[in-house]
Amino acid sequence: MLTVRLSRPLSQLRGRTLSFYSRENEKRRTLLCHSAPLVPVSRRTYADAVDVVEPVGSRAVLLTGCDSGFGFSLAKHLHSKGFLVFAGCLTKDTGGDGVKELDSLRSDRLQTIQLNVCNSQEVERAVEVVRSSLENPEKGMWGLVNNAGISTFGEVEFTSMETYKEVAEVNLWGTVRTTKFFLPLIRRAKGRVVNISSMLGRMANPARSPYCITKFGVEAFSDCLRYEMLPLGVKVCVVEPGNFIAATSLYSPERIQSIANRMWEELPEVVRQDYGRKYFDEKIAKMESYCNSGSTDTTPVINDVTHALTSPTPYTRYHPMDYYWWLRMQVMTHLPGALSDRLYIR
Repeated sequence: MLTVRLSRPLSQLRGRTLSFYSRENEKRRTLLCHSAPLVPVSRRTYADAVDVVEPVGSRAVLLTGCDSGFGFSLAKHLHSKGFLVFAGCLTKDTGGDGVKELDSLRSDRLQTIQLNVCNSQEVERAVEVVRSSLENPEKGMWGLVNNAGISTFGEVEFTSMETYKEVAEVNLWGTVRTTKFFLPLIRRAKGRVVNISSMLGRMANPARSPYCITKFGVEAFSDCLRYEMLPLGVKVCVVEPGNFIAATSLYSPERIQSIANRMWEELPEVVRQDYGRKYFDEKIAKMESYCNSGSTDTTPVINDVTHALTSPTPYTRYHPMDYYWWLRMQVMTHLPGALSDRLYIR
């Protein structure tokens, strides 16, 4: 078994040697090491960033979940880049604030659409709206960004089956449903499907099983779709954001407490007695701390989606997250479970 001792940071190891000691044959070996400068994961550089497929003004893109968060920011950003943007919004018919702000741009290249990804009739109507708005529908639509999603928290015994189904209906089946309806247009354009997943689609986390299940499903769906679309010239990408809860307004302190109080009230009596309120409140406090510690700058996510839509050679997966979460994801997906459990699950 080999052990490695590093006497300086990795960023200082360019052109130097690493010393290895083998416990089996008691010999020391050296290895010449050339390390590239470290680039923050959330600030990934793109060698072909300026080489777009063709002028984006000819490209139509539909986004889901544009009422707020990533979708709202993406709609404005892609519009500013020259895309023809169809912004799917859950609250279009009820006059949501995000819808009003997007409509206030009064641009013929940005159109908000009523779109509940859980409703097949609304998705089908959205397809017809897009098709009728395209200059040449036979050439299809360039991009689909499946961004709509909801989240929740709670350990398995604290979470109702209704909650599991509700989260899956939006995050997983909503992504599948919307993709299936829009694929004919995407295929004709030999375009792009960009699915917003999560780092929790690659590694599980305590108290997040409803969300993790759906994002693991999005990852599997995206891989299967990528394999099937590759011969047809359609590229499928996955964006796996880290902790951006603070930037997306998913959880305010008031909402966390509201969810927690309702959860506690609906728990079976045997669960309340076995765990106790003190344990329950400690878990809620951890969730509040997690929500407050995330990044408030969504720029890395916006840049990754833009690259996936414009680059001739987009990446299969994008990881807009800070170093802690990136390293944790590598450890939990590549090293033995016994080791990652000891490091992170306690």
